[in-house]
Amino acid sequence: MKRIQYLAAIAAAVAFTFAGCSKDGSVDTSKVEASFSSADASTKGDLDQVLTALKAGDFATATAPLQKLAANAKLTPEQQAAAKDLLTQVQEKVKEMASKATEEASAAMKKAQSEAGDALKKAQEGAGDAVNKARESTGDALKTLGDKVKP
Repeated sequence: MKRIQYLAAIAAAVAFTFAGCSKDGSVDTSKVEASFSSADASTKGDLDQVLTALKAGDFATATAPLQKLAANAKLTPEQQAAAKDLLTQVQEKVKEMASKATEEASAAMKKAQSEAGDALKKAQEGAGDAVNKARESTGDALKTLGDKVKP
C-alpha cells in the first residue's frame, strides 16, 4: 500500500513539474510590453523577470513578481491595467495547468493501483501454485516413505 502511495506521489510531482514548466499555451504580453516601454529601469527589470518566466512557460514562477508589479503605486493607469490583465491571464494558466496536473496524477495513481492489484493477484496465484506443489511433493514423499516402510 505504501508503494502505491509512493508511486502516486512521484506521479503527482512529475505532473506538477511538467505543468509548471510547460510551453504549452501562452499569454499575450504585447499590451504590457507596449505600456511599459517608457517605464523606469527598475520597473522594466521587474517586467523582464516576469517576461523571462512567461517565455519559458513557467507561469507559476511569473505570478509573484507580476503581482508585485501590478501593485506598484508608481505605475500609470494604463500600466496597471495591462499588468492586472496579464496577471489574470497568468492566474488562469496556472489554474488550467494545476487542473491538468491533478487529472494526470489521478490517472497515474489509478494506473499504479491497477498494476499493483494485478501484481498482487499474480503473487497470490504464484503462492497458491507453490503451496499446491509443496503439498504434492509432501504427499509424494510420504507415499514413497510409506512404500519403503511397509513390511
